[in-house]
Amino acid sequence: MDMQGSRVLNATQEQAWQALNDPDILKACIPGCDKFELAEPNVYAVGVALKIGPVAAKFTGKVSLMDIVPPNSYALQFEAQGGIAGFGKGESKVDLKPVDGGVELHYTVHSQVGGKIAQLGQRLIDGVAKTLAEDFFTRFEEQLQARHGGAHSDATSNDTAQKDAATGETPTWIWGLAIVIAASAVWFITR
Repeated sequence: MDMQGSRVLNATQEQAWQALNDPDILKACIPGCDKFELAEPNVYAVGVALKIGPVAAKFTGKVSLMDIVPPNSYALQFEAQGGIAGFGKGESKVDLKPVDGGVELHYTVHSQVGGKIAQLGQRLIDGVAKTLAEDFFTRFEEQLQARHGGAHSDATSNDTAQKDAATGETPTWIWGLAIVIAASAVWFITR
């Protein structure tokens, strides 16, 4: 399965970067996630319970971050096992760049699934993956709003946004958390 998308977040680059590097925020945002813990540098142990059509299972796995270019981009690899329900593995890339009104998060995901989940049909899996990704972004935006209000709601946020725009830095590489969130959402959806 291949998936790509982008989302404009109402946050500064720094705010998005911090949120994407916070395992607690990611755990709260990934549907069905009950574990998102640092296992070793740049490697996270993940646990997610999902129901895709008639198949419900608990998946465990890991997400490894690499090619980290703060605060612009990163890549990740993921793998998960769900017993007889199947397995999932893949890779993802996340890029951030400042835009009017916040920061744009762009992600691509390539994944493979096997076992009972693979027998459900690509259309069902694609639909669930898109729904999970949307749920992730909705929750992520709620977390950003709860912590920071609007990206440009105070002078400090405005100063940071202006500084980022002036230096030409690409926003929050969404350090695997944005992609881990988007990719994890997609990953958990496709597993």
